[in-house]
Amino acid sequence: MTQDTQADPQGLDMTLASGIAAFESKQFSRAGALLGPLAEQGDPEAQYRIAIMAQNGLGMVANPALALRYMRAAAEAGLGLAQHGLGFMYMEGECTAPDPEQAVAWFSRAADQGLIGSLTTLAMMYEQGRGVERNQAEADRLYRLAGFEER
Repeated sequence: MTQDTQADPQGLDMTLASGIAAFESKQFSRAGALLGPLAEQGDPEAQYRIAIMAQNGLGMVANPALALRYMRAAAEAGLGLAQHGLGFMYMEGECTAPDPEQAVAWFSRAADQGLIGSLTTLAMMYEQGRGVERNQAEADRLYRLAGFEER
């Protein structure tokens, strides 16, 4: 990072915005160069995107340990998409051992922020009794919150 961006918070915002734009347009090498230093400094948006790249080997060699570390850091910072992503990692056993209880905990945190995908996944987990005791009433409540009609 240059002295200019350290002294200029606006420069950090521009670097983050440029990195996110590169990520969204699938210019992963550029995204990694822009977002990597911000992720190291603890920016949750940068950490989330670097985690996705490390998980899937986008613009870098796949690195499950880095993916888990950054996804967890962004999730703990309160980023809903990262909470969902970490829940998915635990649910599917990607980058970590499967842990349905941890998956439920992280999907719950993301669902509390209104993420439809998390509400739906959590509902399915309650419906199937995966990581939690089976509870159809809770599953139905979560499905309704996600916008699904009565089933």
